[in-house]
Amino acid sequence: MFDLFKSEPFGDPQLGQLLRSRGHWRGSISLGSDENVPLAISGTRSAPDAPALQAARELGARFAGWRPSIEQALLEHYGPYAESLARGELGEASPAFPKLVDAADVWGAVSLVSVSLAFLDGKVNTELAYTTLWDEEHTVGACFEDGEFVELCGSVVPV
Repeated sequence: MFDLFKSEPFGDPQLGQLLRSRGHWRGSISLGSDENVPLAISGTRSAPDAPALQAARELGARFAGWRPSIEQALLEHYGPYAESLARGELGEASPAFPKLVDAADVWGAVSLVSVSLAFLDGKVNTELAYTTLWDEEHTVGACFEDGEFVELCGSVVPV
């Protein structure tokens, strides 16, 4: 009986099969060296939002241009943790705590755990959620609006 209310899978030639679950169209995406990362796209019961779906298709091409903004924001997020550690406020550093010198170093200390796209108020909002070796309590989100970097959100829920 509940199959009556279930959405049919949505096939996309670039993103593959998307299944509707928990209010989003879900699949996976590969960006850079991160493969098969969970992907969530907003939409109706019948299909993903067209602008969000198109933005998801363009993510691979856009990601290279976004990397400098993401890495700089992640390095700025790292700074207070490294300073607190140097002052002895965090106790002893775990062996996993990174020593980052410049922005490009962040990629060895973070993992992309999910990507979500939503079409809200006429704009496509994209969030790339990362776990970091220096902040084990939070997942941070690199947030973009219509392809422009907005901010690094300090605590997001991966999709």
